[in-house]
Amino acid sequence: MPGARPPTHGPTGGGTPEAPEAAPPPPPSPMELEVAERLRPTEEELRSLAHAREALVSAALSEAAKRSIPLRKALVAGSAARETYLPPSSGGRLDLDLFLLFDPSLPREKLSELGLTLAGALLRSPEKRYAEHPYLRGEFEGFDVDAVPGYEVTRSDRPQTAVDRTPFHHAYLAPRLNPRAKDEVRLLKRFLRTLGIYGADTRTEGFSGYLVELLIVRYGSLAALLEEATSWYIPQRLCPPGPEPATSAEVALVLPDPVDPHRNVASALSRENFALFLMAAQVYHARPRRAFFFPPKRPVRSVEELQATQRSRGTEVVALTFPAPDLVDDILYPQLRKCERALVGPLERWGFEVLRTSSAKSGSEAAVLAEIDRAELGPTMVRAGPPVGSRETAKFLERWSPGAPGLRNGPYLASTGHLQVDLERSVRDVVGLLRKELAQMGFGKNLQEPVTRRGAVRLIAPAASTEVLAGSPALLEALRALYERGLPWRDWPQEDGAGDRVP
Repeated sequence: MPGARPPTHGPTGGGTPEAPEAAPPPPPSPMELEVAERLRPTEEELRSLAHAREALVSAALSEAAKRSIPLRKALVAGSAARETYLPPSSGGRLDLDLFLLFDPSLPREKLSELGLTLAGALLRSPEKRYAEHPYLRGEFEGFDVDAVPGYEVTRSDRPQTAVDRTPFHHAYLAPRLNPRAKDEVRLLKRFLRTLGIYGADTRTEGFSGYLVELLIVRYGSLAALLEEATSWYIPQRLCPPGPEPATSAEVALVLPDPVDPHRNVASALSRENFALFLMAAQVYHARPRRAFFFPPKRPVRSVEELQATQRSRGTEVVALTFPAPDLVDDILYPQLRKCERALVGPLERWGFEVLRTSSAKSGSEAAVLAEIDRAELGPTMVRAGPPVGSRETAKFLERWSPGAPGLRNGPYLASTGHLQVDLERSVRDVVGLLRKELAQMGFGKNLQEPVTRRGAVRLIAPAASTEVLAGSPALLEALRALYERGLPWRDWPQEDGAGDRVP
């Protein structure tokens, strides 16, 4: 594969995703140098950050000793520790990730209890958050901090919690990221953020910060990575010789974790988002543009503009709205996508054509939408039966004997050799159909009760009142998601010569 490099050995002896020492990355273009400088943290900011990191670790060890908490290690890791974060002034966030590591023999319940107690003593205004297990988010010396308990394991390929690999990740990356590499990491992060695909959370399904850093370590620069990506396909495997990580059928990119070769670092990346990245790589490689880092501001569509879009499309939109349970995004958004799939099933089964779906959550409300070809079906539908000669033939003929309720014609033979009947539709309008089917549809486990007991199904016609739409932020957000799809760079202005590279 172009750009593949011979494997070296990480902390556990596994192959790493590094690339060959030969062929240094091409020099950045003047435009990339300018953007990199804009994305670079100031010296004052870095000094303040370094002081806060040291003080936070020292405070954690001191508080643990004072409270007789058997803390083994306190570590600040992640982009703040490696200085690869995007500054808030460039659309990024500067958080400190504090890992409180305990003996692996400590029971999980005790890990959470001691970790939260210690974190609560360190942070101002702590709030409990949930991932694999609870952690605290609060403030320390003016910085937002996520304090996460975990185990100090001796093997990175045998973690007991999702965060136990973190010290190994930091040990692997820190010596490989020189000042230029840090600039390139920030360039790639900003490039991905412009596309809306930076972040491995279940809402975004994009590139994690760790994946970004590994890609720069492998290819050396944003330009080299994008040049390589112009020849990639889906799925793309960037694996050294030997066993590959186990992956799902829908995997987009496979990059083994250098500290745990059995794990795919890119498992959260969706095929849709990886495809967008590949297209953007081709466009940028052909003509680098500053807009890939600082795009023109996109106006938010008004209610009237959304209504005009729907009228021009000549379609209908059916909406399911319901009270949103208080869940973290990583739990909520997969279940909202399951709601989208749940709507499609009965709609297509009964004869509606589903063009697209969307979902959103805003405040205490969630909305799931389906754009369909029409709001009402014809009075007659075809019900396919078994092929002649199957065991089900007699049962089908008995079920649809003359006089059966709803039977309009048949049974008769179709061109495929199957039996068919023409039936009268008991429900023809989409709202009535979904209300009838709602109780039998499978939603996410946390959404089943809010949807089936308190959900509302309605048709969002182009002539729907502005007050109705404006009064439902979740509905408006889902409508925008339904219609605002496309390639981000299609509407950007051209830039002559902005991306010319140094020869």
